[in-house]
Amino acid sequence: MFIPLHDHNPLTYVRRQYVTWGLIGLNIAVFLLFQGGGLSDDALAASALSLGLVPAVFFDLRELSPELVLVPEAASMLTYAFLHGGWVHLAGNMLFLLVFGDNVEDAMGHVKFLFFYLACAAVAGFAQAALDPASTVPIVGASGAVAGVIGAYLVLHPRVRLWVLALGRIPLRIPASWALVAWIGYQIAMAVGSPEEGVAWWAHVAGFFVGAALVVVLKRPGVPLFDRAA
Repeated sequence: MFIPLHDHNPLTYVRRQYVTWGLIGLNIAVFLLFQGGGLSDDALAASALSLGLVPAVFFDLRELSPELVLVPEAASMLTYAFLHGGWVHLAGNMLFLLVFGDNVEDAMGHVKFLFFYLACAAVAGFAQAALDPASTVPIVGASGAVAGVIGAYLVLHPRVRLWVLALGRIPLRIPASWALVAWIGYQIAMAVGSPEEGVAWWAHVAGFFVGAALVVVLKRPGVPLFDRAA
């Protein structure tokens, strides 16, 4: 659909978006350590099973081999969000987080933003897993958590103008509401119409709406919604 490039939306309450940067750094580090270092296909599959969210394992329908158990089953609701299916998957998620995460962190503060991000990841992962609890295919990726950031940004700053690459090649400067409403509309359409394509579409949808709801509760007192102060 589109690639976000930049939003001219200065920070108001925090000097630097330390949590956003930290999450980006951690995602890259985990990818390099567990997935991007020339590992064999077997090693990559093992890392996805060990740290990804496997619905059948989470819902106690199947068990992992003991040598694959690195974290408790419940912890996989978070660890899955730091694994990715490849460089393109990682880069796409981190670009969205880079563009939109700073202003959401600014609106909440560092600690609440970290809680927000992890909560969005957990709800998104659970939603996707619950749709097919017998699945043994690991769910991986920060997309659900990043979708929560997108939902929060839309509630906070729908009138901010974004530079995006439409269709991956056409530079446009458009209101955030146009881009982000189109984004969630596309996720819903794909979730309903193409559920078997190997993408966790419902995780994106769930993450978006929980993020849009949580920002109302977690934002700093006095932070306006929907750019009302603009």
